[in-house]
Amino acid sequence: MEALHIASIFLWIAIILLAARAALLLERVGQPPVLGELLVGVALGNLGLIGLNLAEPILKNEIIAFLAELGVVILLFQVGLESNIKEMRGVGVRAFLVACVGVIVPFALGTYVVGPWLLPGLGFNAYLFLGATLTATSVGITARVFQDLGIIHSPEAKIVLGAAVIDDVLGLIILAVVSAIVTAGSVSPLDIGWITAKAIAFLVGAIVLGQMLAPLLGRGLSAIHTGHGMKFTAAIAFCLVMAYLADLIGLAPIIGSFAAGLVLDPVHFRHFKDPQVVQDVRGYAETAPASKKRTLLSILDHHAERHVEDLIEPLGWFLVPLFFVLTGMNVQLEPLFNPQVLGVALAVTAVAFIGKAAAGLVAGPVDKSMVGWGMVPRGEVGLIFAATGQALGIVSDELFSVIVIVVILSTLATPPILTAIARRNHIAETAQAT
Repeated sequence: MEALHIASIFLWIAIILLAARAALLLERVGQPPVLGELLVGVALGNLGLIGLNLAEPILKNEIIAFLAELGVVILLFQVGLESNIKEMRGVGVRAFLVACVGVIVPFALGTYVVGPWLLPGLGFNAYLFLGATLTATSVGITARVFQDLGIIHSPEAKIVLGAAVIDDVLGLIILAVVSAIVTAGSVSPLDIGWITAKAIAFLVGAIVLGQMLAPLLGRGLSAIHTGHGMKFTAAIAFCLVMAYLADLIGLAPIIGSFAAGLVLDPVHFRHFKDPQVVQDVRGYAETAPASKKRTLLSILDHHAERHVEDLIEPLGWFLVPLFFVLTGMNVQLEPLFNPQVLGVALAVTAVAFIGKAAAGLVAGPVDKSMVGWGMVPRGEVGLIFAATGQALGIVSDELFSVIVIVVILSTLATPPILTAIARRNHIAETAQAT
């Protein structure tokens, strides 16, 4: 690759990052930064509508695409680090119910209702792919909104994140089954069982084996060096290995990175203690009263508790905006200019919203609207489903345009709606407190 080409990529990364930071202006009107990053991407990706094709090379650049994919892997790793298995287990049944309703209802509505009603004349396989696409959930978008709003530890966030993991497994099964029906004409129960077993085995194995291997990794690397760099390496290496293993069995890499963050606990980094911090604290402890000495020494035992997340955060500042801006750049507004396609797409979008929002009804004693809307965005996951159907020759250009519009609207509508719900809840809690 030529040096000039590399230099151009450097320039575009700088432009994307600066534009993403400028999008923080939306915070002044109460909207999460992720919405601004998506809108910046939509604007850059559609410059061709006014005769400027400046962004087109970026959409086809493998380096930018890789960095964006790494960005969402890091985001889900951060979300996993801020969660823990015990809390996730506490909402496990409700997350499972939310995931099941959030898959079954949209799939049934897409395949048997809106598909045949709004798009008559297509084959049943096309309706199957429409239904499969509506089951998708893009957890990256919702996770970022929860993170921006500071409610990642809320019961609603835990249910949505848990449900999104299960949703990914169910979506994988549906996509594999539908693809097999299209290509082979049928699929055996044995094949479905094998796909399901692989997905469940990974999730269980990631948690069980991860908890066994993480302490060994931490202890081994800390024997070489206990500084910040080694702690960062241990955490990132564990994240990337888990992402690879998830992809190896057909799951999204982000499921692996989320599982990695969920597994890692501060105890796994207790051997990493910055030498300068140790020296400073012990120096203060030597001259401190006995009561304060114990407190100061206890700092050393908790030195790693938040520090891993602090080390990962700057990497997220660099990579995560690239993912959301690039996601926005992939949203093409041209299909919106066809009134017939737009009308059908709006109806399908309404069904897509209803199907996922209905999942919140089984979330238990929490804010059901926040859980339901948290499952709405399709993002890049919906596009992957649609692209698979198009590659198989089942999804027509018209149907693909409909799906693109559904993805656009579900992606852009979710952040402000979740923000409004969170603000409403905050106002209600403040009123009750006073």
